[in-house]
Parts: sequence; structure tokens; C-alpha cells
Amino acid sequence: MQTRTLGHNGPTVSALGLGCMGMSAFYGQHDDAESIATIHHALDRGLNLLDTADMYGPHTNEALVGKAIKGRRKQAFVATKFGIVRDPDDPQARRVNGRPDYVRAACDASLQRLGIDTIDLYYQHRVDPGVPIEETVGAMAELVAAGKVRYLGLSEASGATLERACKVHPIAALQSEFSLWTRDPQTNGMLAACRKLGVSLVAYSPLGRGFLTGAIRSPDDFDADDYRRTSPRFMGDNFARNLQLVEQVKALAADKGCSPAQLALAWVLAQGDDVLAIPGTRKRSRLDENLGALDVQLSAAEIAAIDAVFPPDAAAGDRYVSSGMHMVNV
Repeated sequence: MQTRTLGHNGPTVSALGLGCMGMSAFYGQHDDAESIATIHHALDRGLNLLDTADMYGPHTNEALVGKAIKGRRKQAFVATKFGIVRDPDDPQARRVNGRPDYVRAACDASLQRLGIDTIDLYYQHRVDPGVPIEETVGAMAELVAAGKVRYLGLSEASGATLERACKVHPIAALQSEFSLWTRDPQTNGMLAACRKLGVSLVAYSPLGRGFLTGAIRSPDDFDADDYRRTSPRFMGDNFARNLQLVEQVKALAADKGCSPAQLALAWVLAQGDDVLAIPGTRKRSRLDENLGALDVQLSAAEIAAIDAVFPPDAAAGDRYVSSGMHMVNV
């Protein structure tokens, strides 16, 4: 298994992780037994970076991951997140909470659901604009001192916010959406800030929420409760325009002798040794396909050809609805 180091002096983890969100939320019907089998298969293959969050479910995804790693704790590097609070009366409503007292309570609750004594990597899921980042990260640092957390991370924080956070405590990883159709970290200063500060970039949705696999041909492919039905990039003319881009990725992948998903993941990993990817899947077969990306080596000419098809801002539509876009790059 190829590995990468988180941060300057952080832990060594698998270059590809496993995003577990879809096992419990947002992507329609799920199968806990197959999801647990997929996590076990990942550990068997040497993939140890498992990514979850307290808002997935909410809460049920952490419990699922905890059940899967029971008896195999030493094989797993568990990353979870706090900070996005869902309204029990309105599943679509979100708010952000970065208050120190909430940070401490959220950590204790996550530890209990996961059934572990220490969280390996603890992210602030979204920056709370109403709470100075110094206060939030200060509370997170207290969790490290207490032995409840090993390493700290932020998610969708701006480069300026990341720099302020690093003055309080070392930040091992910054998580952001990063893929062929979301190249924001390269254009908004986020990746540059990570490299200046020695912070690794962990790419979530590196397959464009499944779109870059080439398997999604119509919005009707989604279950009725799949949130992608309301995502701007999957709606109307945007879907048709983005599908044309995917067709070009499929052609490039065919020339390379790999699947579109493998090409897309290989591109992400080729952006630097400080970049990791956490594609999500609920199936062992898809996991094996994703891991095949580790065997795909892209030349400079091939990367240039891919970049020509998918330059920054090539994808049509925002990656979130307006309320979600207000929560990124904060």
C-alpha cells in the first residue's frame, strides 16, 4: 500500500483513504452489512485511513465505523469531524458551531459512538465565522493534551484561517473538495497555504460525487432521497454539459488502459506527495477499482492532456447550493 505523511511530522497513512459518509447518509439506500464488509476489506488491503463525521446520519456513520473496527483498532487510522449541526426538525437545515464547550462535548460523543479511546485525526468540519478560529483550535488542542485526540485538522478553511490556526497548534491536514471538476484549492490559495505551512491536503469527493466514474448517465440514476438530485451540478443543462466532460475523461482513461475513476484518482494523487484522497464507496468491488488507481502512473504529458480537458472552473454549476457555498473557504 502506498503511504503518505500527514503534515511535517505527522503519521504515515495510506495514500488513498475510505470516505464512509455514503454508507449512512445522502446517497440513497444503504446496506450496513456490505458497508462493514467494505471497511474490513479496506483494512485487509492495507488501507487504514477511514473518514467519518458526527453529522453523517447524523451520528449513525460513526457508530457504523466503530462497529466495523471493533477488534481491529490498531489497523485503522480514524478521522472524524465536528462542527456542522443538523436540525432534527429539518434534515436540510445546517448550522455551524465552533464554540469551545461544543468542541469538547462533540469529541466525547464521537469517542463514545466510535467505541475508541482516542481519535486519530479530529477535524473542524466547517469554520464558524462567529467564533475566532483561535478559540476553536485552542479547545481542540486541549483535547490533544488530554489524550482524546492525536492530530488536528480543518475542513474547507481558507488559507488565511489555516495560517491563524497553525499559530495555535500544528494542523496536520486540511480537507477540501478537490478533483478534476473541483480545482478550487489550486485557485483560491488553499493548496499554496498548505504547502507554506506544511499541512497535507486531504481531497474529499475526488470522484466528483461519483460523476467522474462515468457510471451516472442521468439524474434518474439517483434514488429519490439522494441529495445529488438537488445539487446544482447534477441539474438541468449543467448535468448535460458536465456529462460531455466525463465523456472526454472516459476516452483518456481508455487510452491509458484504466477506468475513468482510476484516472481521476491518479490525477489527484499526482498533484503532490502532500495530497491524499478519500473516495467514498459502499461496495468492495468499487474499493478494489479505486485502489487500482495506485498503479496508474501519469506522465507530465498525460497530466497536461487531462488538464486541457478539465481546466479550473470547467464544471458547470456550483458544487453546493448557495447555503453550502457560504460555508466553504471561510
